[in-house]
Amino acid sequence: MPEPSFTPHDHGACISHGVDTAMRQCREAGLKMTPVRKRVLEILLEEHRAMGAYEILDRLREEGLGSQPPVAYRALDFLTANGFVHRIERLNAFVACTHGGDDHTPAFLICRACNRVAETDSTLTRKALAESAKGIGFSVERAAVEAEGLCPACRGAAE
Repeated sequence: MPEPSFTPHDHGACISHGVDTAMRQCREAGLKMTPVRKRVLEILLEEHRAMGAYEILDRLREEGLGSQPPVAYRALDFLTANGFVHRIERLNAFVACTHGGDDHTPAFLICRACNRVAETDSTLTRKALAESAKGIGFSVERAAVEAEGLCPACRGAAE
């Protein structure tokens, strides 16, 4: 499947699918998707790029959904803990999961020019890492790969 962050696609359907998947998973798991949590997820799906908590908080404030940092951080904590959002360590920011509902090991392709982030699967990398760790008695529970480069649009602009 082409990564929507870097390819043309039906953006409305992309957002709708991401929210619908999260809402279904919440219902099935007995979790509460509050209006603020849902809006934070929508904001991240709309942008297709990594966003910091304060940038998200600014959007929430503009929409009258909260003005204090805990509002954004609590929503992000819930969304991250339940796999709807990923934290991009390199950028100290968050991005919506584009593989919602799938058990996957994400790899993030981060554009150093525009900060758009594409999520792809790193199953092979995780297997190799787990095998290597096993050799020293370590058990990998969670792994994410972050790769930095240029997205197609920024690469084209640089040429």
